[in-house]
Amino acid sequence: MDSLNLSGLRSYLPKSLPRLPSWPQVPSDDDEPGPSSSANPTSTSEAAFNEKHASMSFEDPSPIPPGPKSYLDLINECDNFPYYHTNPKVYLSHVNTYYALHVAKSPDVEVGYLLPSVVEAFRGLPDWSINDSERSLTLLVGETEAERSKVIALTTQAMRETGYFQVLKGWRNELYPVYGPNRELLFSIERAASALFGVVTYGCHMTAYTRSEDRGLRIWVPRRAVTKQTYGGMLDNTVAGGIATGESVLGSIVREAGEEASLPEDMVREKAKAVGTVTYFHVRDRRAGGETGLLQPECQYVYDLELEDDVVPKPSDDEVESFELKSVEEVKKDLRDGSFKPNCAVVLLDFFVRHGIITAEDEDYVELVARLHRRLEFPTQ
Repeated sequence: MDSLNLSGLRSYLPKSLPRLPSWPQVPSDDDEPGPSSSANPTSTSEAAFNEKHASMSFEDPSPIPPGPKSYLDLINECDNFPYYHTNPKVYLSHVNTYYALHVAKSPDVEVGYLLPSVVEAFRGLPDWSINDSERSLTLLVGETEAERSKVIALTTQAMRETGYFQVLKGWRNELYPVYGPNRELLFSIERAASALFGVVTYGCHMTAYTRSEDRGLRIWVPRRAVTKQTYGGMLDNTVAGGIATGESVLGSIVREAGEEASLPEDMVREKAKAVGTVTYFHVRDRRAGGETGLLQPECQYVYDLELEDDVVPKPSDDEVESFELKSVEEVKKDLRDGSFKPNCAVVLLDFFVRHGIITAEDEDYVELVARLHRRLEFPTQ
């Protein structure tokens, strides 16, 4: 990874964006450097970062190798942050590598994990404090959600302006909620930046299916557009999307059903059945777009929708290439082949469990069912 120009990042905060009262004045480019200034644009903290980062090797996560994948392989590919009870040494090595994200309002509560290379972007920035001995990053200001969200917005916009973080090239202008220990909304953050902060994000996934005596159960499966920044060309759930700040879960699935599958709002509101959640802690690989190793703990609200034979989902935006009605055996083959986006494979496994397609006779059944519902390390909604 190329070295990060911290001075460049700081320069964007006051010059390109609105300022907060707590931010200090920054000299203009025309100001002469004072006695304590340095003509060298690389600060001491930058040099320390470059030296430290050069010696830091963090193994990039990668997809499970090609070949037939078991159901447990599919879960391991999505829920790939280590468990303490499975391997305490590996778990602690991960936790002790990351920096925990805090807000001053709840200083003892961790709300996310950041890579050390991401934390260095905050060193010396107003309103943020880094504690290297405790490996923590704290947002120091903001008495209200709106004030905290403003600081987050200004910081992430500045990070985007540098062009350094590849994941921010997928900027969506969509805000995701981050919750505190009492399920209160702590702040909102740009969707594309959420993985940099390692905070819990929320989405909704719906499996639409048909059922008949002669053909049995069949599932509507879309293929993602190859142009999508994340998991382009892979198979997906019938309807899936993120839940924005202020949006209800049902409202989100109704919106996504119209945008992605052209399904009528009144039908979805009447017939979509809420069937629970799927939770996992994902470490992103190259298919997710942007930097690898970023953390993505997620909660997906899950819906089922049984459709009549004459209702056919159709793409209505550029995110979906096509829909195909597949038999259970065809979907199983696609799962074994690794054709599904990782979290969509997990949602389908949940569907199979609930509909009796995966049963106690299948290998690793107990662990599989338990792993569909990970208890996340951070506060949730």
